Amino acid sequence: MRSSGGASLHVLPALPYAHAALEPHIDARTMALHHGKHHASYVDNLNRALAGFPELQHRSALWLLQNSGEIPVAARTAVRNNAGGHLNHGLLWRAMSPGGGGEPAGALSDAIKRDFGGFAQFKSRFADAGNKVFGAGWVWLVRAQMDGGALQVVTTSGHENPQMRGRFPVLVNDVWEHAYYLKHENRRLDYLNAWWAIADWDEAARRYEMSGNAAARQQDNDDGRPIAPA
Repeated sequence: MRSSGGASLHVLPALPYAHAALEPHIDARTMALHHGKHHASYVDNLNRALAGFPELQHRSALWLLQNSGEIPVAARTAVRNNAGGHLNHGLLWRAMSPGGGGEPAGALSDAIKRDFGGFAQFKSRFADAGNKVFGAGWVWLVRAQMDGGALQVVTTSGHENPQMRGRFPVLVNDVWEHAYYLKHENRRLDYLNAWWAIADWDEAARRYEMSGNAAARQQDNDDGRPIAPA
């Protein structure tokens, strides 16, 4: 899709599985609304916010988040919020799989044992952090780009992304109410604990490997387009 001026518009990525594929852990109705309504609205609102700025329309969502000073003040908040919603949801769909669950292997498993003491300890910390997010936000397993590249569990509010603060996402879960309320109502911890059955550790391992490559990190965008040169 392109704007009238020829610049690329952001597009809603297709889900890599059917709406019902994550049942019973995430119901089909939640997936349909989450992807087709919530994520789609972030894409539409991002394109709307960028409509008057063709020089920014080719920029990836990640670039827009990391270079907010380049965005005109009048559009900055809308661009940041919707670029974050777009990017984070793109990561979320890939963090889950109907063939997921189990435990990580290889280098990622070793890093989790090193930095958390074991897989069970990591899972407990991740779920606890996600459950304690006040209001709307996200819980992440990230690799710090400082501190020796250690793995960390962090949370963000709204649609902030860890790459805004030098942390590369390895795994993510959404703790906005629309991600779980139809099935779990206000029982967020139940949702977080059930979610492990669909966590995609192959994707997490791929991202962990990518986290050690600066060039690869810069290509990791919501819609696959590279960070354009300044």
